[in-house]
Amino acid sequence: MSTIYEARAVTRSFDVAGERLDILKGVDLAVESGELLAVMGMSGSGKTTLLHILGLLDRPTSGEVLLDGVDLARAPDVRRNAVRASEIAFVFQFYYLLPEFTALENVMFPALVASGTGLIHRAPEGRAAREARARELLDRVGLSSRLRHKPDQLSGGERQRVAIARALMNRPRIVFCDEPTGNLDPKTASGVHALFRELNRDMGQTFVVVTHDIRMADAASRRVHLEDGRTVAAPSEAPT
Repeated sequence: MSTIYEARAVTRSFDVAGERLDILKGVDLAVESGELLAVMGMSGSGKTTLLHILGLLDRPTSGEVLLDGVDLARAPDVRRNAVRASEIAFVFQFYYLLPEFTALENVMFPALVASGTGLIHRAPEGRAAREARARELLDRVGLSSRLRHKPDQLSGGERQRVAIARALMNRPRIVFCDEPTGNLDPKTASGVHALFRELNRDMGQTFVVVTHDIRMADAASRRVHLEDGRTVAAPSEAPT
């Protein structure tokens, strides 16, 4: 595997009631192509802040965010938007499916947006090709019988599977996931853990998963821990 994405000495501070609050304090992190990386840590350790910076939803106060060695931390918005549309995707805790759309239409939506903006070239061209890929992805996540169901007709686990399929629609290089099992019961979460492992193994999809769920972390190929805004050695990697 090779490093495709990297954070170097990333800090993030906020002004709260006139006082400086340091959330990230010099994070170094390399993401390898084809890995399933779990980012763990206690509440308030900076996991979600780091994910937002890696996902180009926020900018670091200092430091670099490198894709294929090119720093995006200070890149113009138009460049960051293009990368966000073409290279990365997101899975969140609360699904964010469009309620008036079917599962199939929700999965197709990123390609419809991308084809309309011209930001990316990897989205399938033409409605027939887009629909075929969306059907393929829904079958891949075990929902081929639920194509025409709307979100309120699906269980929580099914909604999250739709969200995962949607994230894969434009063939992103990296999928960033923020507590993807945090809103699921243990049995349903276990199925999502298995799905991530399967997609990572069979498709070679790179995932970066922010989680406090130890079972999700157990499904990962590697773990990174954040503690007080810094990366620390995972317990299994700690010096003896």
